[in-house]
Amino acid sequence: MDIKDFISGTYQQQYQYKSFSPSKINHEWTWADPKLNTLLSEANYKLGELNAFSLYAPDVDFFIAMHVAKEATSSSRIEGTRTEVEEALFNESDVEPEKRDDWKEVRNYIKAMNSSIQKLGGCPKYS
Repeated sequence: MDIKDFISGTYQQQYQYKSFSPSKINHEWTWADPKLNTLLSEANYKLGELNAFSLYAPDVDFFIAMHVAKEATSSSRIEGTRTEVEEALFNESDVEPEKRDDWKEVRNYIKAMNSSIQKLGGCPKYS
């Protein structure tokens, strides 16, 4: 299938609302723009670098867990939380009472992210 002919999905009327139904993506793809080949090649190269890095990380699960904690604190900050990465790793009893609501928000983000990672097949040790 030529990528320029792909339609990502359609809106369908369902009772009193419309919903988006995505199209299947498991096609043999073709494209005419050579720039896509360059971009795909660069992406492939970067994935190779990431894979090589994983060989040097002493504990990949720990690395992923720390990245998830960093992402949780950064993303939650947009919503106004003021939890630092170090605090996100504390037990609830070690968090100051006035900071617990923010801490819980970040921990919920971490739990949701870990649940998603687990469903994808990876399983970080930190939860």
